[in-house]
Amino acid sequence: MARNTLARIDVDAVAHNLARVRQLAPNSRVMAVVKADAYGHRLDLCLPALAAADMLAVATLEEARAIRRLGSNLPVLLLEGLIHDGDLSVAADLGLELTIHHPAQVRALEQFGTAPTPRLWLKLDTGMHRLGMDAASARQAHRQLLALPGVHQVNLVTHFASADAEEPTATREQMHRFREATSGLTGELCMANSAAILGHPDSHADWVRAGILLYGVSPHPDRTGESLGLKPVMTLTTELIAINEVSRGERIGYGGRFTAPADMRIGVAGIGYGDGYPRSLADGTPVRVGDYRCPLVGRVSMDMITLDVSAAPGVKIGDRVVLWGPGLPVEHIARYADTIAYELVCRITRRVRYRAF
Repeated sequence: MARNTLARIDVDAVAHNLARVRQLAPNSRVMAVVKADAYGHRLDLCLPALAAADMLAVATLEEARAIRRLGSNLPVLLLEGLIHDGDLSVAADLGLELTIHHPAQVRALEQFGTAPTPRLWLKLDTGMHRLGMDAASARQAHRQLLALPGVHQVNLVTHFASADAEEPTATREQMHRFREATSGLTGELCMANSAAILGHPDSHADWVRAGILLYGVSPHPDRTGESLGLKPVMTLTTELIAINEVSRGERIGYGGRFTAPADMRIGVAGIGYGDGYPRSLADGTPVRVGDYRCPLVGRVSMDMITLDVSAAPGVKIGDRVVLWGPGLPVEHIARYADTIAYELVCRITRRVRYRAF
């Protein structure tokens, strides 16, 4: 029998979350970000539910190829733009729109003689200091790009560094810099990522980029997607494979991190860091076994975790175990791992089976 470790993907929840983004930004078009295999939720399962998006966005050419193989004809933006020689011809074959964030990319387009699509996206650095041009370079690049044969539109985009922060000053400063730098330039504007869609409605402009929101996860560390009117898309599950009696004073798991404070019933569930469930999770991390919340006790190993099921009468081998999902938000689990929910959903490994429902 196959190991029963599943990531259940609620496709209807994806469509619900896209509709919720439109409620939050009613005057903007929506770019659905599906990079990293739809943030770990499986592109092939989620893509049909995103057919109502205005366009898609990916990080790599291979991600764009996957979209075309799956039959989607939606516009696709390559967020990192050109990286290697030969990328332009591939982008042209796939009909990709490009982010232009460096003068070298402008020169590559000029040498190529045209652009893959009539619309390009020029990225400005307004304070993230990762990708993007300064204001003066962007104005020059804007002129050069519009001069390319076949280019009809150059949109303007930036990325916020701290849109999820309680203090809005840094994001407001980035908005001010962006509007100042793009004043007088033609093209539509795109600033808002998921966190800004929620917290900075004055940044919505012509386009918003919805990423983690589409999968029912909050970009804010102190909120859950469910509290924002979203539906969690992924439910990560496994089953109990053993239940053992452990005496008071016995130590559990690798390194003996947890010592039983009393006689305990310990459930063993078939999941571990080999499946993407983080080794860094602390004792006390909540796990649902049937109708009960049971704490993690002992270190996560590659294939198994140990749970205190002493207060869960009637649980038995084979019972379903939920690691995160509705009622057990992945945002809460991320705190026990000292990380963000983005990382948890993106790190699920290939030995976990995915199933749409």
